[in-house]
Order: sequence, then C-alpha cells, then structure tokens
Amino acid sequence: MPNPGHMEEVSKGLKTKSDKIRALDHAGYPRADIARFLGIRYQHVRNVLMQPDTKSKSADKSGLVGSTVAPEGVRTRMRLKIDAGGRIALPPAVREAMNIGENGNVLAWLENGELRLVSPQVALAQVQALARQLLEGSDSLADELIAERREEARREAKDG
Repeated sequence: MPNPGHMEEVSKGLKTKSDKIRALDHAGYPRADIARFLGIRYQHVRNVLMQPDTKSKSADKSGLVGSTVAPEGVRTRMRLKIDAGGRIALPPAVREAMNIGENGNVLAWLENGELRLVSPQVALAQVQALARQLLEGSDSLADELIAERREEARREAKDG
C-alpha cells in the first residue's frame, strides 16, 4: 500500500501531471498507484513514462530538460545532450556532486547497457569504506604490525 503522505511530498512543487508522474515513478511507485493518487487513467501514466520528456516545463537554469528532483533536493535523473563528436558536458552541479574539477577525470564502465561514471576520489572513498567493512575489528593494520614487531623484538631479547 503506497504512502499518500510520501507521494504528496515527492510530487510537491511540481506543476504538471507529467512531472508528478515522472517523479513518482522515479521514487519507485507502481504505475497503477500513481494513476490512483493523481486521479487519472493508468494509460495516461504509461504514455507519459514511455515518451521522451521533450516538452517538460521542469527545465531549469542549467539547461537540463526533464530532470527529476528527489525530495531531499538532490537531482537524480537528467537528460544530457550528446554533441556531434559524441561528447557529453556534465553540468557544474553534477561535477561538484561527483567531486570532479573542471578538467578532471572520471572512471567509466558499461553495466547492463548503462554507462556508469565515478570520479577517482569517490571511487577511492568507496574502496576505503569497503576495506574498513571487510577488516572490521581491526583498528589499524599499521598499529597491528607495529605491535607484532615489538612482541617479536621482546621475545628475541628474552631468548637471546
């Protein structure tokens, strides 16, 4: 059962039904629930979600057309233009969120037909967080190594 309060929050501030449909879809609500919540037919919801968002009134000053804004204010989906050379320009807000400088680099890979981008700084932070999880219980590997060496030195001094 969908939470009408959350659905209201997700669609708050959006003027058109199409924008509300896209935001609710992005939030994970089933099409039938979106139709009931907005008091429209399921087919209307399906048509909006199946068509590209070229007429959206949700274009913002960054030139992003059809972007969806999450309730927290974080832009999560956007339509970016690909130029004749195959280049995509990342808007400043995206570069900032990814911790990428003006002439920065990104790591890229294809996954299930999707292009994934991550900055080296964010990738490093993710790897470090994963390593901390895997090494749970170890405060510091360096401290452990030092402690082991000191113990070895004590044993050698005792034996020698």
